[in-house]
Amino acid sequence: AQAHHNSVFNRSREYLTAMIPSVTTYLPPVASGYAGAALTALQASGVLLNYANEIKKETRMPYSKFASTDAKTSGKAQTQTTMIPSRVGMFIIYAPALCVAGAVCALTQSVGFLPAYTPAAAFCGLHFAKRVLEVLFLHRYSGSVGLSTSSIIGLFYALNTLLISSVAQVDPSQFSYMVGGLLLSIGLFGNFYHHKILADLRKEKRNGKKYVPPRGGLFDYVAAPHYLFELVGWLGVAVVANHLNAYLAFAGMTSYLVGRSVAQNEW
Repeated sequence: AQAHHNSVFNRSREYLTAMIPSVTTYLPPVASGYAGAALTALQASGVLLNYANEIKKETRMPYSKFASTDAKTSGKAQTQTTMIPSRVGMFIIYAPALCVAGAVCALTQSVGFLPAYTPAAAFCGLHFAKRVLEVLFLHRYSGSVGLSTSSIIGLFYALNTLLISSVAQVDPSQFSYMVGGLLLSIGLFGNFYHHKILADLRKEKRNGKKYVPPRGGLFDYVAAPHYLFELVGWLGVAVVANHLNAYLAFAGMTSYLVGRSVAQNEW
């Protein structure tokens, strides 16, 4: 009986040993070495912590609609940080990442330290170009935001773009390119459409009408459809990048925006 048990155990172990490599071949690659392991661990911790940080007033990033309310709540108003107009602050948030993506796409052959051009870098460029144009021409702002807050978020987005550009596949499969491109297109259009609804609502508020919750599009069904479509776009970036660290970037963004959407409901 013992011999039979050992034989079954050995066959099971051989089967699992043979199966694990075949399963991992279907998984996207991950950053290698100690630095890659540290980066992956840092991204995983962000996935776990971003949601918890954003639902709390004390740890939430105080910008956009939360800039003034969170400053009052925390008591860290203008005396402790340099305040700038919200439009300038939002430009600082998105413009550095656009510059990084543009440099990777346009200067990679002439600047040796830049990563090679990848479709994922172009996707990031499209995303942040849209956000910069919305900041300049669509959104209606009031109030101010801390320069340090805008700078920190802008640096994060820029580094995130550089990371995705560095690890993404240079020549993704046609399937990845088509699926990723479709997701990005849906995300960009849906995000813009719902941003337009919000911009029109702020215009009505400035004209003296009382604020009411947004209506139209998916606002009747989802708390923050502009966040939802932004995540659809980031999923498209991850698909075309086809790298585990790009998917972790998407997961971290999901955790972050879900937390902000919960906070928005309370706001």
